[in-house]
Amino acid sequence: MRTAGPNRRNLAGAMPYEPPTHSVERSLRATTGAKIVAGIDEVGRGAWAGPVSVCAAITGLRRPPDGLTDSKLLTPKRRTDLCDVLGEWVTSYALGHSSPEEIDELGMTAALRLAAVRALEALPVRPDAIILDGKHNYLGAPWRVRTVIKGDQSCIAVAAASVIAKVRRDAMMAELGLAYADFDFAANAGYPSPTHRIALEEYGPTPHHRVSWSYMDALPRWRHLKKVRITPEAAALQAGGQLGFDF
Repeated sequence: MRTAGPNRRNLAGAMPYEPPTHSVERSLRATTGAKIVAGIDEVGRGAWAGPVSVCAAITGLRRPPDGLTDSKLLTPKRRTDLCDVLGEWVTSYALGHSSPEEIDELGMTAALRLAAVRALEALPVRPDAIILDGKHNYLGAPWRVRTVIKGDQSCIAVAAASVIAKVRRDAMMAELGLAYADFDFAANAGYPSPTHRIALEEYGPTPHHRVSWSYMDALPRWRHLKKVRITPEAAALQAGGQLGFDF
């Protein structure tokens, strides 16, 4: 549905939004000499179960499919339909994942970086520069990164990555949910929901849950399964005997 001017609405009739552009990519090309620019977005950061997933997409400067925007502004059907189109339209894309075990062991920032590096290294070509959604550069060196707040709404490559990441991870969680019907992963994708919480209280966490997270504190029957992540600093102190009783 079109509104006045270039604004568009999603299929559910939500607030209008400006379509994404290549402005940031053009700026990167002009200021850094980058020829290949990838957009990166993640999904699953706030979920209780399942991986955190990152998509890296290279789109070039072509006109995007109509209706492309942040996946959160699209209905599930529109996301799925658009993802099918994007799979053929993008120059290339790749997905990377960090497992719940890796999230528990490393913490979310390091797990995000691991997933992003896996996605980038799976691309057929190495990008010269990266547009990363958000304000925090969790990638760091040696990657040349420009962070963009709400990049999934304003940057074409990031918007494409956001749609692909969301649809692919949702499909993974729906398939996983076949073995854990009470958790309703097909509907909540591992995120908090009343059904998810009730299943946790009754059955406890599955092998696919992030058991270092604070939601475990609200599960008296299963609290003993909570994993305490030891930070590198604490591990170093422990290795040196400073946290124990070595005299």
